Amino acid sequence: MFNATLKQLSALLAQKKLSSVELTQSCLDRVGRLNPGFNAFLTIDAERSLAQARAADAQIAAGKAQPLTGIPVAHKDIFCAKGWRTSCGSKMLANFVSPYDAHVVEQLNAAGAVMLGKTNMDEFAMGSSSETGFWGPVKNPWDRTRVAGGSSGGSAAAVAARMAPAAIGTDTGGSIRQPAALCGICGIKPTYGLVSRYGMGAFASSLDQGGPMAKSAEDLALMLNVMAGFDVRDSTSLERPAEDYTRALEAPAADRAKPLAGLRIGVPKEYFGGGLASDVAAAVEAALAQFEKLGAQRVTISLPNAGLSVPAYYVIAPAEASSNLSRFDGVRYGYRAPEYGDLADMYAKSRAQGFGAEVKRRILIGTYVLSHGYYDAYYLKAQKIRRLIAQDFAAAYQQCDLIMGPTSPSVAFALGAKATDPVQMYLIDIYTVAANLAGLPAMSIPCGFGEGGMPIGLQIAGNYFAEAQMLAAAHQYQLATDWHLRQPVGVE
Repeated sequence: MFNATLKQLSALLAQKKLSSVELTQSCLDRVGRLNPGFNAFLTIDAERSLAQARAADAQIAAGKAQPLTGIPVAHKDIFCAKGWRTSCGSKMLANFVSPYDAHVVEQLNAAGAVMLGKTNMDEFAMGSSSETGFWGPVKNPWDRTRVAGGSSGGSAAAVAARMAPAAIGTDTGGSIRQPAALCGICGIKPTYGLVSRYGMGAFASSLDQGGPMAKSAEDLALMLNVMAGFDVRDSTSLERPAEDYTRALEAPAADRAKPLAGLRIGVPKEYFGGGLASDVAAAVEAALAQFEKLGAQRVTISLPNAGLSVPAYYVIAPAEASSNLSRFDGVRYGYRAPEYGDLADMYAKSRAQGFGAEVKRRILIGTYVLSHGYYDAYYLKAQKIRRLIAQDFAAAYQQCDLIMGPTSPSVAFALGAKATDPVQMYLIDIYTVAANLAGLPAMSIPCGFGEGGMPIGLQIAGNYFAEAQMLAAAHQYQLATDWHLRQPVGVE
């Protein structure tokens, strides 16, 4: 049951072979047994979850079930959920209970999904390893001495360890795709604006995007069908017709042996230079060869400004973070220092005590690059580079339909290995941040194993609103391979 896809679970529920209460209780039991070893979940409320499960069973009995009705889903603790603690992984919000639901939470509730709990993360989504959170690091289900990736590491670990059938996360510079790759699951960052950011803790507003994490591309499509949609409360939400992201998964092919005939796959030469581990390169090459067997054509492309994506990102993202996090001042909500002199002292002490080291570092960088005399030299220049990166992608998509390459330059590294070297940690995002800067959709799927038997992810990026095409290509690859079906030893 724990290895079943969302489609399979939905069928079992519809056929009354399994109830939502039984499924939810099984997941809760599994969380209770496994979570102490992985630290993937921060908040569990069994009573609330089971109440939702009973309501879902009633919907199913009344013939009103939808594809996700009755299925437990884990939520990254950056999404507000009414009556649930929403901490963003920070001491600053350790006792904050949200009075409202995020748009994504509303959508999942309306679809009849069961909220299984809130998952661990890097503090305010600032990190690439899920080690910066106030409640300690998430541990990788494939090897507990290694990181799960970040910032959505808790959601990735929850799915990888089969504690949850699916989860939701956020991706500002790779925070869905990178932990998905390191934990051997699938994750997609949709086109910017496709999923509403209302009720999602803000890190960098022009980069943040919510998305699903699950065991297969088909599961991602089912999740995205529910999560995507216009929301008037989010000024960046895109108003466009509803789309069925499963529509192309089983599309009839003229040649069954070559279901991807005609698909042009762009492979950036910049992605296979120095810094890419040999085991990752080999697995990605094998995956590309498999796509060619399925009929796709490989095209070598260039993204000349790809190397500038990390420095541009780490100017723009901290700048936006310094602005977004100014609301946490100890006055209205959140942590307040127990002892202080005047109002200015309260601000300073509350923020100094409430934020962790990485968040403080990014606030300082962001404030610096926005300050008088440095705005033009840093922030404005980074925005110009951002435009060049977007133009590179636009030119590339004249030659290809999808772009593929590694998600992460290496497999999951040891806990603490990069904690004292922020630059090395930031470089982990070298292949993922460009999609956020350009606002493009991108996903990661498992494509093999490397050093220490750790999972490797293949990144698939598309043009704006190409999610269905990306998911269809990934689905055909997964019909021909079984990497996504593998699960960590010891979590049976």
